[in-house]
Amino acid sequence: MDIYLTNNLTNKKEQFVPRDNKEVGMYVCGPTVYDDPHIGNARPLVIFDILYRLLKNKFKKVKYVRNITDIDDKIIKSSQDQNISTKELTEKITKSFLEDCSYLNCENPSHQPKATEHIDLMIEMIGELLKKGFAYENNKHVYFEVKKFSDYGKLSNKKLEDLIAGSRVEISDNKQNSEDFVLWKPSKSHEPSWNSPWGKGRPGWHLECSAMSKKFLGNEFDIHGGGIDLLFPHHENEIAQSRCANETSTFANYWVHNAFITMSNEKMAKSQGNILKIKSFREKISGQVLRLALMSAHYKQPLDWNDKLLSECENTLDKWYRVYSNNFKITKISDEILKPLFDDLNTPGYIANLHQLYEKASKGHDPHLFVSACQFVGLLNEDYENWQQYKKDKASINENDILNKIELRNKARKNKDYEEADRIRNELLDKGVLIEDKDGKTIWKFK
Repeated sequence: MDIYLTNNLTNKKEQFVPRDNKEVGMYVCGPTVYDDPHIGNARPLVIFDILYRLLKNKFKKVKYVRNITDIDDKIIKSSQDQNISTKELTEKITKSFLEDCSYLNCENPSHQPKATEHIDLMIEMIGELLKKGFAYENNKHVYFEVKKFSDYGKLSNKKLEDLIAGSRVEISDNKQNSEDFVLWKPSKSHEPSWNSPWGKGRPGWHLECSAMSKKFLGNEFDIHGGGIDLLFPHHENEIAQSRCANETSTFANYWVHNAFITMSNEKMAKSQGNILKIKSFREKISGQVLRLALMSAHYKQPLDWNDKLLSECENTLDKWYRVYSNNFKITKISDEILKPLFDDLNTPGYIANLHQLYEKASKGHDPHLFVSACQFVGLLNEDYENWQQYKKDKASINENDILNKIELRNKARKNKDYEEADRIRNELLDKGVLIEDKDGKTIWKFK
């Protein structure tokens, strides 16, 4: 069965045909390690992890590269705000990021390069762009001259003039044109810097991915992924500088982007004050619950994040674990079961297949296949005892506490403070306690 992916380069769902059947190459933009990752960052982690698993199931060898950006203006500002070195900050946040990956049961990429370990390659690429006339130096800055690349805007499907008008471009007297983007910039005395032909400085953010993808995947490769927010200008700029430096007609053949996570239908962002960090979930919710929630909507669609979604996913997993056996045998998953994933990573469709397999497994029909199908997408990765222990730990609240909470909730309802009543109900729900109002009384039970 063939894999189909929505390719933003053509705005079509296309059959995935690798450049080389012996090895598939995929590059996904990783984190800029200036702050702990949030739920929005978790979505591409899980989505491209599932794509990686699917590709490995079909092709002999898959090389998955996900970078870590450990030098950037945001990193410098954050380190200054915290009064620590950029090295201390990036090491701390990288550690947190890797713990998040493990918590979400994401497989390790084939390579996970750090930007600061490849500055020499970036300097070399800038030199090529200058030599070939696609870049210019001014006052120790080096810029890519966008107008020199005729295909600029093809990924965004917009004309250059529209892209410039609709985006925030860096204003600088050092530029020849407002749309040009930086390849190298000088560092201030207290900032990290590297020697270069243009003086001490550091690379531009866009250049980092171009240099690292070239090292591990070559001048041209199969799939480039990331969040939809990276499509412009980051990915557009990657294409421009890579194709010009390497003199190629393509860079990545398939461009795959996941949509945003929203809260109350608003984009999750610091400016909205609605950022939820992954690590804040670690001690109160199983990573499997978050993983299933992140799979619950198609990656091309926005995913609205809320407590109800998490509760539903936890209930689903609790039900599925009832047919789990520690002695299960890994069973090959047929293409028919995987069919939704082959069709543009249709994870909701695959979850529907899992529900059908569960119904059969609960009646004794091939529970090994059901568990194997769950594990194919990174679910049911703990044994039954660990899941039960998680449930007990989550429900670590005694009966007196529960009754006191119910009394407070009843008072809130009597005072028509329904917001507070709902808050208490949700607080109990988080601890694994379900409450129900029946015949004028409130009854409770553990989930």
